[in-house]
Amino acid sequence: MDLPMSWLKEYADVKVGIKEYVEDITMSGSKVEGYTTLAGEIKNVVTGYIKAIEKHPDADKLQICTIDAGQGKDLIIVTGAQNVNVGDYVPVALDNSVIAGGKEIKAGSLRGVVSEGMLCSVEELGCDRHDFPEAPEHGIYIFPEAVELGKDVVDILDIKDVVVEFEITSNRPDCFSILGLARETAATYKEEFKYPQITVKEEGEGKIDDMISVEIKNPELCPRYIARAVKNVKIGPSPRWMRKRLRAAGVRPINNIVDITNYVMLELGQPMHAFNIDCIADRKIIVRNAEAGEKIVTLDGVERTLNDSMLVIADPQKAVAIAGVMGGENSMISEDAEAILFESANFNGPNVRITAKNVGLRTDASSKYEKGLDPNLALDAVNRAVQLVEMLGVGDVVPGMVDCYPNKRETWELSYSPEWINKFLGTNISEDEMQETFERLGLIVDRANQKVTVPTYRPDLEAQADLAEEVARFFGYDKIEATLAAGTPTVGKKTYEQNITTLVKDTMISDGLCEGMTYSFESPKVFDKLLISADSELRKTVTISNPLGEDYSIMRTVSFNGILTSLSTNYNRRNEQAGLFEIARVYLPKALPLTELPHEIPTLTVGMYGNMDFFDLKGIVEHLVDVLGMSDIVEYLPEKGIVWMHPGRTASLKVNGDTIGYLGEVHPVVAKNYEIGTKVYMAVLDMEKMIAYTNKNVTYKALPKFPGMTRDIAMLVKEEVTVKEISDIIKKNGGEFLEKVELFDVYKGAQIEAGYKSVAYSISFRSAERTLADADIAEAMQAILNALATELDAQLRDK
Repeated sequence: MDLPMSWLKEYADVKVGIKEYVEDITMSGSKVEGYTTLAGEIKNVVTGYIKAIEKHPDADKLQICTIDAGQGKDLIIVTGAQNVNVGDYVPVALDNSVIAGGKEIKAGSLRGVVSEGMLCSVEELGCDRHDFPEAPEHGIYIFPEAVELGKDVVDILDIKDVVVEFEITSNRPDCFSILGLARETAATYKEEFKYPQITVKEEGEGKIDDMISVEIKNPELCPRYIARAVKNVKIGPSPRWMRKRLRAAGVRPINNIVDITNYVMLELGQPMHAFNIDCIADRKIIVRNAEAGEKIVTLDGVERTLNDSMLVIADPQKAVAIAGVMGGENSMISEDAEAILFESANFNGPNVRITAKNVGLRTDASSKYEKGLDPNLALDAVNRAVQLVEMLGVGDVVPGMVDCYPNKRETWELSYSPEWINKFLGTNISEDEMQETFERLGLIVDRANQKVTVPTYRPDLEAQADLAEEVARFFGYDKIEATLAAGTPTVGKKTYEQNITTLVKDTMISDGLCEGMTYSFESPKVFDKLLISADSELRKTVTISNPLGEDYSIMRTVSFNGILTSLSTNYNRRNEQAGLFEIARVYLPKALPLTELPHEIPTLTVGMYGNMDFFDLKGIVEHLVDVLGMSDIVEYLPEKGIVWMHPGRTASLKVNGDTIGYLGEVHPVVAKNYEIGTKVYMAVLDMEKMIAYTNKNVTYKALPKFPGMTRDIAMLVKEEVTVKEISDIIKKNGGEFLEKVELFDVYKGAQIEAGYKSVAYSISFRSAERTLADADIAEAMQAILNALATELDAQLRDK
């Protein structure tokens, strides 16, 4: 935000130098980026009078001018300009002067004639014809009237103003204006803030209702729309004082009507637009959403395609402006316009920002709207505009206005406690000083009840802490003494779930695995790579509304892809083996379309390839469940229903019939889809269920006092018989002294009949009360053998 100091001083007295002002206003919370003078580097350029002109003897296009520049002697200056005449007053750059752009001018010789300076155009003084319409399109600037000779041109042309550049935070839309910064300046120096007296003299014939009607079809995106009309318009240049202020604030003057709208936008912070009423069909303004594919040619001459999320100002036939961004070429103010309509409206900030971005057109108006303007500002703005119309004499204001304001924004109250504020800030500021600060900022103070009424232009004041900040910045941050931090310390600790998760990670690392981290969002193509059917519930995903691309457009419902992709990367970079794990979430929507947040399930995923097999993976999982105290309750059962796993080499983990995960070999087709040319083994465990079944209550037993007895048995069983089936039968029939059952051998070979395998078990018995004899376990062993033969058709091997 550029602030011309001469404009600021109309509303707030500044009695200090520019350096002190910049420091003071920064300390009160309005950060200054820097300041410059409007004249820039121009120096040693003065007014001069042309006393005589003669042709250059050696150049047809050059003239030799005799100039009185108030230097005590006449100067000889050679120029190629053809628009100068004897008796003209002109700007003269003397020897060793500097003009716009930092260009130095020195005396020199032109075709054998010494030239002691240079005559200047407005462009060489850092201006253009919009600043000085009387200046020639090409040539030297000629003062329209006699001026005192030898005077600094910067003073004569009044281009000496100092412009301060502010960095305004987006939560202070009120400060994106001259008046907003003037209010801050007045509060900083405890001076009077002079809000302009806005009065409207309505002299035009008829009334506004006969000229225009307004309908808002989307009040959520357009909370307020005000229209005022002006008749008998006279289009022309603005007066010098207005052009100067606009130029100083960084806006190029155009003509009086456009300049008025820009002037009001800079002064009050409310963007405005002017329409040619004759270009509005049926004299009706409709504020509506654009139609999908609707087109409009904006004032910059570019045709833009709109979508139905964008707001437009339209008549019954066409769009005439993109709301909050730019007007349309079809309703622009032309030289022959007789009646105009001033629009002062309030539009939804986020919608304006998205619209401006989508159409590739960010304007001064859109940059202000997107900050969130006060709807109540629109009335002062439109009245200020027609007041300027009267002041400049460019038209007659039609009586009345159209004001559509369906949902009025009201002020709100905040309570404050001086004791709380002082404790919060570490200060000892009096209540009177706090209240004076609030009043200087435009807040209405109820001293008796310790409440303030916040004006609608301060949306950033929402709580007592915000009021404390206002007190602090005008008291002076540099005056607040440093104090030691105070508070009640607390002991931080991890939750039970966090501790178990940490234990799982430590166990995985101790087993030689490396922790990985993969994206939670991925591509819909993952389901095809994992052979997941088209009608699977896993394809019902949370879709990201603004994805980086298709490859990152959905939230994952299975954790398999991330680790498998990492293994693929390792394999294709010729790493001989890799073992990875990750604890991350999968996202399962409760319903589609989404009405609530999805169920986020933390999942442990383990993957490996190389010099390892199924039993290495199972050993890691068994170690984990043992660490978590789950060994006695976990069962491993064959699993054939997971399409991305090998149907004959996969097991599920169950506790009381509840599946908590699975492990096994990845389906060869899936491995091929991921370009892995070797066997891959993976395990997936539901961390929520793992944590729920974890048992950390360890029971310690005394070492046994009596020796145990061990019996080994070897048997032939069919290949499809599982180890678990055999183990369950032994445990069921082992009797009261059975202590442990261990498989120690599985054999298939030439000595074994086809379709069978040999398995061998070590069965341990022990009594806590005495030493066992053979007779104590004979009955149990016989029961085991009988059950194996009956239920599994097992054949005992003698050797």
